[in-house]
Amino acid sequence: MTHRFLTAPLAALALAGLGAATLSLTAPTAAQAELPKGTKAPAFATTAALAGSEFGFNLTSALAKGPVVLYFYPKAFTSGCTLEANAFAEAMPQFKAAGASVIGLSNDDIATLKRFSREECRDAFPVGVASPKIIAAYDVAMGNSGLTTRTSYVIAQDGRIVAVHSNADYRGHVEKTLAAVRALKK
Repeated sequence: MTHRFLTAPLAALALAGLGAATLSLTAPTAAQAELPKGTKAPAFATTAALAGSEFGFNLTSALAKGPVVLYFYPKAFTSGCTLEANAFAEAMPQFKAAGASVIGLSNDDIATLKRFSREECRDAFPVGVASPKIIAAYDVAMGNSGLTTRTSYVIAQDGRIVAVHSNADYRGHVEKTLAAVRALKK
């Protein structure tokens, strides 16, 4: 029933030259929610895991060594998140050659992340706990689920976000972030 009532107003807007694209009847999508390029990346510290070992990760300290690719993913050991972690692991030599580090964040507990860092990240890069505060700071909440959207940020050494890619499809995150990191060296 609702569709009949929405069709006429949308058609009227389209005929008036406004187009349906200018009208949003739903909540913002992930592409509309993330922090924009040029924004200063919010500093944070969290518990992370690399090669099954727990450690403290601090964004400010990581940026002192070079650019950081910070990617948020919804849940460890789900198909898309596993494939994305595998792709980042395979590309780590290229990220390192470009002078960048990579960290993945989800709201999984540290025990799960220790296992994920070994099995799916293949000991190549760390994964950390995305607390509600970090999720809010980076504007990557997926509704009220506690999960995050699949959003990748490239943060230059000066702390500014130079690239953002937000897409539920894991494909493209590695390529786009690697291209952005390489562009920083030019």
